[in-house]
Amino acid sequence: MAKNIDWNNLGFGYVKTNGMFVATWKDGSWDEGAIVEDDMLSVHASSTSLHYGQQCFEGMKAYRAKDGRLLLFRPKDNARRMSQSAERILMPAIPEELFVKGVEQAVKFNEEFVPPYGTGGTLYIRPMMIGVGANLGVKAAPEFLFVVFVSPVGAYFKGGMSPIAIVTTEYDRAAPMGTGAAKVGGNYAASLYLHSLAAKEGFADCVYLDPKTHTKIEEVGAANFFAITKDGAFVTPESPSILGSITKYSLLELARHLGMEAKETDVYIDKLDEYAEAGACGTAAVISPIGSLTHNGNKHVFFSETEVGPVTKKLYEQLTGIQLGDLEDPFGWVHEVK
Repeated sequence: MAKNIDWNNLGFGYVKTNGMFVATWKDGSWDEGAIVEDDMLSVHASSTSLHYGQQCFEGMKAYRAKDGRLLLFRPKDNARRMSQSAERILMPAIPEELFVKGVEQAVKFNEEFVPPYGTGGTLYIRPMMIGVGANLGVKAAPEFLFVVFVSPVGAYFKGGMSPIAIVTTEYDRAAPMGTGAAKVGGNYAASLYLHSLAAKEGFADCVYLDPKTHTKIEEVGAANFFAITKDGAFVTPESPSILGSITKYSLLELARHLGMEAKETDVYIDKLDEYAEAGACGTAAVISPIGSLTHNGNKHVFFSETEVGPVTKKLYEQLTGIQLGDLEDPFGWVHEVK
């Protein structure tokens, strides 16, 4: 294991590791890629990624199972989503085989940085693609880099899961028919100011409503929203401007597997009384239970502002149990790094 790391007190910040995987696209094709023993990139000052935002990325984790195995969660789904993001901003698709190889090699090369089982920590994985090379015009880059770097991160909930308070914003994260469904940096840059406004008011994050009518919930900060209806159904917003979370789609399948009705549908901001529980989901926290949502000055409390709802808790325990290899994986989601 890596020396001088307090595994029980890791935060969610960057820790330098042994190196990263880098592949280059040039003259119409990708090279094989290789591990680079560094965490710095040298790119041309006129690279499209720096000026026009021609870049996309993914967020993943590697888990150490109780028996010592290194596990990934649905890496091929991340590969497909990254290629979809790339296509949206005129970048080359990354072959699934190259994506998975890059992730596996980055994890294996940094195996000593995967936190021990039982600490709550994981190895965060950041695959990304950027446009590079000399360029001034608003057009696609002449070359692209596919990079996979990693960093150990601690348990998201240090003292156990606790419901968060969120608030709607009048601003939009993405435009109708825009890049909202792609995991590109511009979407996140657009959210920074809005998150800071919510934080200044004492909220954990802001809620984005649909950009056309501002009547339907779309996302919670950088996470997807879900709710549990009073009759026990799992619902999550459906919209062409939402980034489809792999965690969200996993929860949809898991809920159905547990015998629940589960669907993507419109979630209207003025019909919160229909829901008994709510949460935000994504790679970092898996699930952040939502205690209250404030809209136009009116606060709506779901299950509780201090306690996690029973359905939310069960979904969290089931999904994390599969990710860590503690529970049976009936879906074939877990991918072992050999």
